[in-house]
Amino acid sequence: MVSGETRHFFLVTADQGLQDTLRALWPSEQVIWTCFERGASALEYLFSDPPDLLVVDATLPDLSGPELIRLIKSENVYRQLPVVLCLAHEEALAGYDLSMLEIDDFLVRPISAANAKGRLTLAYHRATRELDASPLTKLPGNTSIIHKIQDLIDRKRDFALAYIDLDHFKSFNDKYGFSRGDEVLLMTARVIVNSIRGFMGANTFVGHVGGDDFVFIVPPDKAEQACQQVIDNFDSIVPYFYDEEDRVQGAIHSIDRKGRDQVFPLMAISIAVVFNINGQLHHFGEASQIAMNLKKEAKKNPKSCYVLDKRNHS
Repeated sequence: MVSGETRHFFLVTADQGLQDTLRALWPSEQVIWTCFERGASALEYLFSDPPDLLVVDATLPDLSGPELIRLIKSENVYRQLPVVLCLAHEEALAGYDLSMLEIDDFLVRPISAANAKGRLTLAYHRATRELDASPLTKLPGNTSIIHKIQDLIDRKRDFALAYIDLDHFKSFNDKYGFSRGDEVLLMTARVIVNSIRGFMGANTFVGHVGGDDFVFIVPPDKAEQACQQVIDNFDSIVPYFYDEEDRVQGAIHSIDRKGRDQVFPLMAISIAVVFNINGQLHHFGEASQIAMNLKKEAKKNPKSCYVLDKRNHS
């Protein structure tokens, strides 16, 4: 692991011996382990606080390890999460089609501490090198976003692409500091992910462009509902990131460099929605340009809102 950085790993197993072996691989200031005995418990926690790496026992009390991995990887947001499967013995390998298992590596009992440490380290760093995700939110980053949009355009799929921007985020950062700002970005990412997860069975995607800019993709007929869900959830939570005095007055008071008193409203969220219907878009750059113009309209509203590109959508 990188010196000075603490990583958070998940382990899903009912085997106390395996828990003890893996916990002992690194000091707690380098790796923090969160252990779950049941797959369902890990799923619930993972979606709200994703780890840096996941180790799954092939045999669990409630479902198989490969089935748990399949459920996790079916969520687009977590496809890039590095996963290591722990097998009961070497002969168990014959029971799996490794080309179909979405894992990055595997461990075989009996566990050698040196071998396990080496393979987990390689799995983590291999995924990190390949990962385009935001290091803060773990959401797919700009390269993955561009590829996703262009792929949908090339396949002439109908979709709604929503660009999200936080209003007055800079003033919050200036007053409360970058650490508190990162907490807001993490909250925003979780709000978007959990809101979009509500559209089960739909072809959806969530990405973090960078800073306070996010995107999500949903079917065109789900766009307005998704936007309203994100706005409602964000607006209900964001006031509690402010100190009570600012929250009560509904604004931040600060002094600019010229000594003038400035008043900034509480953060809001602006969403610009671009539609691709019947192959109207030909390049992801078209979507970006349309969204930039729409966001300017959305930001004229001091409250959280969304604006639809009605030229490509009735």
